[in-house]
Amino acid sequence: MRIGSIDVQPLFDGVGREHAGEIISRFSNAEAWRCHPEVFGHDGAWEFPVGGFLVRTGDRVIVVDTGVGPMDDGRYRGGDLPEHLRRQGVAPEEVTDVLFTHLHFDHIGWASVDGTTVFPRAVHRVHEADWAHFVDGPTAVDAAREKLDPVRERLELFSEDTVLAPGVDARWTPGHTPGSTVFVLSSGTERALLLGDVVHATVQFAERDWTVVWDVDPQRASAQRNRIADDAARDGDILVAAHFPDLRFGRILASGGSRRFAAI
Repeated sequence: MRIGSIDVQPLFDGVGREHAGEIISRFSNAEAWRCHPEVFGHDGAWEFPVGGFLVRTGDRVIVVDTGVGPMDDGRYRGGDLPEHLRRQGVAPEEVTDVLFTHLHFDHIGWASVDGTTVFPRAVHRVHEADWAHFVDGPTAVDAAREKLDPVRERLELFSEDTVLAPGVDARWTPGHTPGSTVFVLSSGTERALLLGDVVHATVQFAERDWTVVWDVDPQRASAQRNRIADDAARDGDILVAAHFPDLRFGRILASGGSRRFAAI
């Protein structure tokens, strides 16, 4: 995908597998997924990609999210991201920036491996609210701390909406996690949004009150998602989320009060 002068490529790391009935909810209705068999099938077996994106803008080589890393626990399998990066002609030491939309395990897997930073020259950036929640605060997760401790010396936290690179802006969208961040890519008259996990399944654009069990604040996450979707439908922005099929961009089409995602 080209956004003006900015080049964006998906970086596939592997796949995740969940049962929709255990993950998707309409706040209280865990069976809501059954009305969308075109997305979840008739048995609710939901398979989705995990990975990230390579963004090249100016002299910056940016990786947005890093998949689950070299693991296979039967539900999540990773390990492919370095190879997909090499296919784009980029070696790990050439990456200048690593941006995290948030710090769930399936987004930080290649931050480090066995205590060694994977992208040794990159500045690693994340919202300070997520760093406090997952790494340094009372709610810290041991696995996240172990994975992210090696990047501390190359860590920069941000606390408000800010410009991170030419044409790359961070927009704080708390709800899924305290520091959940959308990265807005803009060049000329074109704009695209990397949504992270603001939305998990494309059907959540049509189903305004659908949440996932991983949302720290489901009501706030739903409000963020609907605001972004309504704005994108109005403005014509293209967008992609971390687990959309094939990591494909698309647009929000709205008519008569309903919305749907159309891949491009």
